[in-house]
Amino acid sequence: MPEPALSDAQTGIEGLDDVLRGGLERGRTFLAEGSPGTGKTTVALQFLLTGAAAGERCLYVTLSETEDELRASARGHGWALDGVQVYELIPPENLLDEEQQQSLLYSSDLELGETTRRIFEALERAKPHRVVLDSLSEIRLLAQSSLRYRRQVLALKHYFAKTGATVLMLDDLTTDINDKTVHSVAHGVLRLEELAPDYGAERRRLRIIKYRGRRFRGGYHDFTIETGGVRVFPRLVSAEFKRDFARDLLTTEQPELDALLGGGIERGSSVLVLGPAGTGKSLLSLTFVQTAVARGERAAMFVFDEELGLLVQRALGLGIDLAAMVESGALVLEQIDAAELTPGEFSARVRTCVEQHGARTVVVDSLNGYQAAMPGEQALVLHLHELLQYLNRRGATTFLTVAQHGLVGDMKSPVDVTYLADTVVLLRYFEAVGRVRRAISIVKKRMGPHENSIREYQIGAKGVTLGLPLTAFQGILRGVPELMGDADLLRSDEA
Repeated sequence: MPEPALSDAQTGIEGLDDVLRGGLERGRTFLAEGSPGTGKTTVALQFLLTGAAAGERCLYVTLSETEDELRASARGHGWALDGVQVYELIPPENLLDEEQQQSLLYSSDLELGETTRRIFEALERAKPHRVVLDSLSEIRLLAQSSLRYRRQVLALKHYFAKTGATVLMLDDLTTDINDKTVHSVAHGVLRLEELAPDYGAERRRLRIIKYRGRRFRGGYHDFTIETGGVRVFPRLVSAEFKRDFARDLLTTEQPELDALLGGGIERGSSVLVLGPAGTGKSLLSLTFVQTAVARGERAAMFVFDEELGLLVQRALGLGIDLAAMVESGALVLEQIDAAELTPGEFSARVRTCVEQHGARTVVVDSLNGYQAAMPGEQALVLHLHELLQYLNRRGATTFLTVAQHGLVGDMKSPVDVTYLADTVVLLRYFEAVGRVRRAISIVKKRMGPHENSIREYQIGAKGVTLGLPLTAFQGILRGVPELMGDADLLRSDEA
């Protein structure tokens, strides 16, 4: 058998080679474990097909599935398994006649020895560069004890090492989920998991438990099984994406809004827009999208809560033609289904918009829908922290909207992320002169001074229109204001 190449044996799975920092070290034995349905067979087939495409000899030894079943699974992904030899190892008892099966000499020792011998023979005939052994559960059952099972796996590992093949053993964990015998034997261990939320599609994730001599990307990484194979979304680490850019001030076409913001929004910062439902959080964010496109930049907007057609129609009523922006390539507008999308996949979509489409303004509308895609509040905060840091370090300005509970009075947010944002814009309803009105204020800005007044604003055909500071009112942010003097309010025809 020829000497294997010095480079790693790449799996060919998008994202997984990044998690492994290159792939599987050649000439070593690896373990992929997970419950049935987690995608082990698909991962194994992609690993072999990638090798076959590179001109390597590949062998799939199956003890649990028939060759027909394996090829049918491959056809479901559009694969023909060209260049991959499939060896279906029939259980030894099926080769014995009825008299031998009833003999006292027939035992698990005979089965285990016969199974091992035939695996060795298959490798001798094929002389493969890459091998998949599916699955270890059958060998564990034949061994009947942890000691014999460990010795058998060690024997397989030593034989594989002599051949120089890169081996991926599969374990479906159906016999003993707590048996970690192979973990200490294998050069690396890949764990695949499937999670079933109370509502929505199943979620899959993987983790590298060990990889000797390799600094792999730790933690859990979301992945999906699609037609065409597995796609892995490596966990986002913002520290890896730091770059230099000019932190210039981004202005809008509204002088009053710029004044309220202390001149504008700094590039590479994050803005959190808080307020109850209907206060215009999405439309305020669209104002910044419009000005970004007018500057000749590209933008991206991810909509969790609203149907895109309705959003486009509402924006058009304010003079913002989102459809034209999308058609020109200046805007990426995506509908996000929180019940179907994993957090890792969402981060990957954001990265694609920033790194491939060059988006400098990113809107996430809203954090309420984003939270529905996360397993818990703490995970949301950590995930959002990495995402915002990534966007900031790439020079993208981020706008997040959060719908607070209630309409007037004390407002509560589903999750407090105000400390993560560089600028916090607060929207409120208040009543004055027999009408329900809206007020806007800046309650936080890290990167410079801002106007500390509260202004009334209206949303109409001219977009967002701001009035003079509401100095004659007390208690607007509580939703129960008191008029202390003459109020200079916006008229309804000014919008």
